Amino acid sequence: MGFYLWFDQELAWAQGTCEYRPMGTAVIAASDLFRRRDFDPRRKPLAAPSAEFAGQFASLGHLNAQLQKRRSRGTRR
Repeated sequence: MGFYLWFDQELAWAQGTCEYRPMGTAVIAASDLFRRRDFDPRRKPLAAPSAEFAGQFASLGHLNAQLQKRRSRGTRR
């Protein structure tokens, strides 16, 4: 599994793959956590130039840990 994460204002966007197959894109409130069912292969990827790339993560657990870490720091744009 692999996930890419971006922040765009109060939204968190992620794109995921599972065993080299695309899971799709998910968008949630930055105050929430991602779940597998949030990913939709029909959803268009993020195309906002103002989005902040947060990194690549190995699992949903790591992705959600980044969201929690960001909230605990109080990092908001």
